[in-house]
Amino acid sequence: MGICISSASSEIHQAEDEHENGVYLGENIAFNGVDGLGSLYSKEGSKKLNQDAAILHQGYGEEDGAFCGVFDGHGKNGHIVSKIVRNMLPSLLLSQKNALAKTKIIADGNTQKIEDGLFPSKNFHLWNEACISAFKAMDKEVKLQESLDFSCSGTTAVVVVRQGEDLVIANLGDSRAILGTIKDNGIMAVQLTNDLKPSVPSEAARIRKCNGRVLALKEEPHIQRVWLPHEDLPGLAMSRAFGDFLLKTHGIIALPEISYHRLTSDDQFIVLASDGVWDVLSNNEVASIVWAADSETAAAKAVVEAATATWKTKYPFSKVDDCTAVCLFLHKKQRRHAGSEDFIY
Repeated sequence: MGICISSASSEIHQAEDEHENGVYLGENIAFNGVDGLGSLYSKEGSKKLNQDAAILHQGYGEEDGAFCGVFDGHGKNGHIVSKIVRNMLPSLLLSQKNALAKTKIIADGNTQKIEDGLFPSKNFHLWNEACISAFKAMDKEVKLQESLDFSCSGTTAVVVVRQGEDLVIANLGDSRAILGTIKDNGIMAVQLTNDLKPSVPSEAARIRKCNGRVLALKEEPHIQRVWLPHEDLPGLAMSRAFGDFLLKTHGIIALPEISYHRLTSDDQFIVLASDGVWDVLSNNEVASIVWAADSETAAAKAVVEAATATWKTKYPFSKVDDCTAVCLFLHKKQRRHAGSEDFIY
């Protein structure tokens, strides 16, 4: 079932059938085309339960702002964690940033008004602090859901906030964000995030320092996983995540890796996707698919359909992973209706 949030009225509208609000629910597909500058699309893999969640919130923070997020759940209750984070993180982040913007305590103990418009120094500093605080608070909120067991369940989070010509990127885990930019009259992908996996030396070092173990199974030697000190559990294939509380004392953290990008006229679009997409498609392949899409509303679906088709040819004997993509275009490709809408599913 799809949900549409109108940013103009802050009302939440829930689709009651497969055609309302541009939502299509097929046997394995949940689709939301965003009537504006973007789209999002998710397709269930072979595991019978789609654990991905995503959001594209236009008009976030300021009139031309946006919040994009992809959350890839894992473990028994991962589908619940990903949706909790999707529903709560945008407001947590904005409230943290707004609180920091009002007053900032400086080193000498005085209170100073922080003026906007000084990216990346002051404003980026605010967003950086807000991301750290919001992600920490978000992890606590997940832990407070006492009726559910999240000891071995969690979710990744890749988030891009656009404020005018500024991008703030925050990442946990191995979902990924790229930027499509013009180069030599063609489109080129610029990776905005690092895949935070146990195979990254600095990530493995932190985990081992906390007595966690990092090693691969014999049947999948290419995938490094995180294990408890003295038990072959749980085998987490990422090094940062919300949830996964059994491993939080053994090096798994909910501290995001945060970066900043100033947009130029060559930058055309942003793509966020779960690792089901990146496992089979390169950054430039995804950028090319988005660039060739008939419209903004078709772009995310084109990426996901290409990924699932490639899974079946590249790994014919493996289960297809859930695949989710969010596409935010930075310039209009075609004429659109006036108005701003936010879509989540």
